[in-house]
Amino acid sequence: MIDVIEILKECGALLEGHFLLSSGKHSNKYCQCAKLLQYPDKAEKVISLVYEKVKSLNLDVIVGPAMGGITAAYELGRQLGIKTIFTERENNVMTLRRGFEIQPGDRVLIMEDVVTTGKSSMETAKVLEEAGGIVVGIGCIVDRKVCEIQFPVYSSIELFFETYDDKNCPLCEMGSKPIKPGSRKF
Repeated sequence: MIDVIEILKECGALLEGHFLLSSGKHSNKYCQCAKLLQYPDKAEKVISLVYEKVKSLNLDVIVGPAMGGITAAYELGRQLGIKTIFTERENNVMTLRRGFEIQPGDRVLIMEDVVTTGKSSMETAKVLEEAGGIVVGIGCIVDRKVCEIQFPVYSSIELFFETYDDKNCPLCEMGSKPIKPGSRKF
């Protein structure tokens, strides 16, 4: 059995402190999957758990939203032996660029590092559906959903971290200032 928590700890991917999340909320914990993805052998093990859940979905394409989803998507695509591309923001709008294409009817899985609000995934789903793709789900290393998402989510692990509004954050009340990890800008 693969102990995802232990692997995340070994890589230094589970962080403790005071973090400003992309949602605007604060938390005392953060999962920085880039720390896992720097070790291909460990990433292969952790993402193999997603592979086992999605291998029978008859997928045509894996799409990773930039930045966090690119490497995770590539590894899942490698394990599945299928085409893997990514979306990225252009003028703050998620797009397909670099000559990447989705063919009408392509069965697509969006692959992320961490899913929290699903914002990047939903922006990516819109682009894929507009191109004629059929989004069959969202894969991720860490599922820490804080809201409902319209697609099935296939994860390596589910984690729950306490989050706080900035006005009710006990860390702020103690005088701590949050740091903003991750790639999304406000």
